[in-house]
Amino acid sequence: MTQPQLRPEQRPDDAPPHIATVVEDLTYTFGDAFSHDQVQQAVVTAHRELAAVSTVQDFLPVLVARLARERLTAAAQADGQIAKAVPELLFVCVHNAGRSQLAAALAAHLAPGKVHVRSAGSQPTGELNPAVIEVLAERGISLTDAYPKPLSGDVVRAADVIITMGCGDACPILPGKRYLDWDVADPAGQPLEAVRDIRDDVQQRVSALLRDLNL
Repeated sequence: MTQPQLRPEQRPDDAPPHIATVVEDLTYTFGDAFSHDQVQQAVVTAHRELAAVSTVQDFLPVLVARLARERLTAAAQADGQIAKAVPELLFVCVHNAGRSQLAAALAAHLAPGKVHVRSAGSQPTGELNPAVIEVLAERGISLTDAYPKPLSGDVVRAADVIITMGCGDACPILPGKRYLDWDVADPAGQPLEAVRDIRDDVQQRVSALLRDLNL
């Protein structure tokens, strides 16, 4: 896992107290794959990125722990230290608040246990689109645990198929990966009926992809 150098203002000593607890927990979990310093870097980076975009600061420690865990898992998968039991799909849009969340939730719903999904944004926002939450709830799909998060190189390296939606060339092109670019309308600012149409469009695309993967 490639780790950038910390600037002085990003040092763990300057971070909130919960950072140390998260680092210790994840060091225990990933100690066979990464050093304490690598885990610490992942946690501090996750905190810095989410603190800049999250609108729910009270839940920031929980989100930081989840994002750091996800990225460490992805890095270990990409490096072959954790086996991938099922194909990894990565859905990317600009804000990770609508289209990519729709696609990830639908893929997980349609092929439970047969695929692992991640989503991210090239310029993530602080909260999910409420209309997206509503139209998924109509299908019995909850986005309770979902949150917008930045794209990272480790989740790209871990993915088998990378699906972009409106984020241009923000996603790095790596050899050995399958890339798809879906022309899906942005649900931001759209009335509920239009967002339902977007949901149905995304579901058709996700279903076709899952069939193509024999899932």
